[in-house]
Amino acid sequence: MEEKLKAFERLLNIMDELREKCPWDKKQTIESIRHLTIEETYELSDAILDSDLKNVKKELGDILLHIVFYARIASETNEFNITDVINSLCEKLIHRHPHIYGDVKVDNEEQVKENWEKLKLKEKEGNKSVLGGVPKSLPSLIKASRIQEKARAVGFDWDKKEQVWEKVQEEIGEFKNEVDSSASKEKIENEFGDVLFSLINYARFMDINPEDALEKTNRKFIKRFQYLESEAAKNGKQLSEMTLAEMDVYWNKAKEL
Repeated sequence: MEEKLKAFERLLNIMDELREKCPWDKKQTIESIRHLTIEETYELSDAILDSDLKNVKKELGDILLHIVFYARIASETNEFNITDVINSLCEKLIHRHPHIYGDVKVDNEEQVKENWEKLKLKEKEGNKSVLGGVPKSLPSLIKASRIQEKARAVGFDWDKKEQVWEKVQEEIGEFKNEVDSSASKEKIENEFGDVLFSLINYARFMDINPEDALEKTNRKFIKRFQYLESEAAKNGKQLSEMTLAEMDVYWNKAKEL
């Protein structure tokens, strides 16, 4: 423990020194480093997806630096400091785990999540909706998952996955009807959104993370398409000059790899 505390103290001291002496660090504000924090978060996500633990360690360090940076900036106007941040987090964790630090009994993970969301709603001043805590800037796929999870936490959910699959089929049928009837782009777009939302809901019942599933498909497509590009180039061909049938030959080979 002492070694961990010394390492954290060292980081805080370095941050203080950079803030006082480095021209770049001195001019930063909470607003100016926000986009950098988002970028670092995505870099951490990439490292996790690549199972690159060396880079996971590096990116965690970068995110920790940003946390310390925000706290240092806020401390200069007496808004809060790193001690406040850590103590606030500790209090929240204790409060949201009454089955560990209180007398609440739980039987499984689902009950833990339900309690978490109910306690979270009580803590959010001004949030009159269960969905009020879902960040507006979340990517739509992740946002849909969080919306569904929060609704489930208060009992608004299907009972069986078969019911959800029926809903998926219903939404696909409504989407197709709009397409077949040459409806407006807005109507078709709305129905397509409903299809995606219902599929994300079904993924939850199947214990599939839709974000992870889609990213794996993205990476699979990239790998196969790049194989197609490289093999075509080896044979002196350009994709723009090839027929789809010709490209399919390489694509099918890529699927066998």
